[in-house]
Amino acid sequence: MNSREAAKMGDILATEADLLGMIKEYLKFEEFEETVHSFDKECQSKGKLVSKPRGSALRDSKTRVIQKDLLSSFDDGDHKVFFELWTENIPSEVKDTDAEALSLEFYLHIHFTIYPLRRHPGRHDRAEFEERISYFKQYLETRGAALSQTTEFLSYYALPFVPNPTAHPSFKNLFQDSWIPELRDKLEQFLSVTLKPSNTPRLMTLYKEGGRSTKEAMQQLQLQLVESDRRITSYVRKFSKMQADYQNLIGITAELVDSLEATVSGKMASSMLRFSIAPQRPKDVPMLPSLDYEKLKKDLADGADRLKSLLLQALRWRLTRSLPGEQRDTVLQAYISNDLLERYSTKQKIVLHLLRSTNEIVRQYMARLINAFASLAEGRAYLSQIPILLKLLTEVLRKEDKESLTRENVLVALQKLSLREPIITDYLICVCVLNDCLCTGKRKCAENGKHVLKVLTDLLGHENHEIRPYVNGALYSILCIPSVRQEAKEMSVEEILRCYSREENPDLNRQFEFIIKQLNSAEEEGPESDDEEEEDDNDEDLMETDLDKEEVLQPQHRELSGESLLTTEYLGIMTNMAKVKRKSTPLPQPSVDEPLQRPVTPSSHRNTSVG
Repeated sequence: MNSREAAKMGDILATEADLLGMIKEYLKFEEFEETVHSFDKECQSKGKLVSKPRGSALRDSKTRVIQKDLLSSFDDGDHKVFFELWTENIPSEVKDTDAEALSLEFYLHIHFTIYPLRRHPGRHDRAEFEERISYFKQYLETRGAALSQTTEFLSYYALPFVPNPTAHPSFKNLFQDSWIPELRDKLEQFLSVTLKPSNTPRLMTLYKEGGRSTKEAMQQLQLQLVESDRRITSYVRKFSKMQADYQNLIGITAELVDSLEATVSGKMASSMLRFSIAPQRPKDVPMLPSLDYEKLKKDLADGADRLKSLLLQALRWRLTRSLPGEQRDTVLQAYISNDLLERYSTKQKIVLHLLRSTNEIVRQYMARLINAFASLAEGRAYLSQIPILLKLLTEVLRKEDKESLTRENVLVALQKLSLREPIITDYLICVCVLNDCLCTGKRKCAENGKHVLKVLTDLLGHENHEIRPYVNGALYSILCIPSVRQEAKEMSVEEILRCYSREENPDLNRQFEFIIKQLNSAEEEGPESDDEEEEDDNDEDLMETDLDKEEVLQPQHRELSGESLLTTEYLGIMTNMAKVKRKSTPLPQPSVDEPLQRPVTPSSHRNTSVG
């Protein structure tokens, strides 16, 4: 055995001895005396070395070093070293939940923030102070946010926005000589209790830490999976489009090559060239049987809940499972020309009112069908002409559980509807405020900036204060656009925000200050991503592969469903058009039709009946 192999073997034996020592330590901790005796005896018989448990003296020594380093960095104002040690050595169950620890951590952040002002009272190190203020803001918006509702800490949330804290009466106590020694005593006492050496066996500690890291890793992987699913859907859509373009290009290329070869051989190729660049006639595809839409709409209104659900499922499947192109276009045009969703109906209750059904499956399958309509450009055009649709969809967002498939389908449908030019502002504001999402339409918001700003500033006065962070987020996001900033200044948005400021709510005031800072900035908007430009195409069809996922409705024995239900019970006369244009002409609108109404803001819902 050479020296390298001997060293490797020595490492293996040392690791094995350490592991056996941890096992013995755990067994002794749990008082398995007989097991410990048998364990020692068997290790001895097998010639296994068992390391001795690490003594408390070593642990005490390490604890004293950590405590000394924490106090030293406190005295030196070294916030980076301090909080690195704090994070690593204060148990999470203490620093995240213990009221004393949370309070102490808050005041420690204040100490490190104002340290440059105390160190040089006459000549403040402004650059260092600004850096620490930025760090303090970050803390207030993350870990410190939980204390914003506690009266003791409220005044300190204004600290980042006070030009000269040393002269401000609210912070007078921070600069008294006694403040730092008192805080240091509290810190020392807290550390002496919290960093007390634990008698917990090392094996148990390793298990706890390993389990925690595994859980965090799983959560991170789940987030990555959601993002990957989104990207896959986008890439599949782009790939399908590229594949179709590629097939067309191959056909044209082949014809051109044949034409060139014919020309080289002296043959007239003009007719072949004209043929090669002429649009190719698509292959005939079978048209689905026509349906009796009046009977369908009657049963959707008056039938049993199970029949309604089966019909909604079958109608959706007709769209999602039809062949892309002429067959799917024909299905959609049949739905629209027969006014399946009763856009022109004068009845008090229309098909869309199934979103208000007391049956959960009926509501979900109605939302799924709307999502399928919104997946196609012509479907979005049809939905955009239904005045009551927005009101019904926002009702769903308010009432449904956050994890429900009904709510998920409504949100996705709203995001797709945001691609429609005539209604972009109203739909997008709903999506932004209720889903904190301005990802697909900031540029379109800019086209009607004053209206967007008016709706958002009106929402600031809504009685439900829980929506304010979303409204503030939407405001902050669209104010990155120079043209919207200019319109906001003309509308005196800064003055409006200051009117809503409240002394008792510094957290809200802080958000307003961020918005005002964005409003008065001179930065240009960053470039849009390629993905966003792709998604912004109103003519694009967005039929995902997972529109039919997680079907909760399954047919019973001998029960008709899907296409068999439609063609058996609802077969109609042949109304399919021989040829469908991709761009249909607008439907004739009856005189009783009302113009599309912009969504009523939440503040005025109190006095508005939902039709």
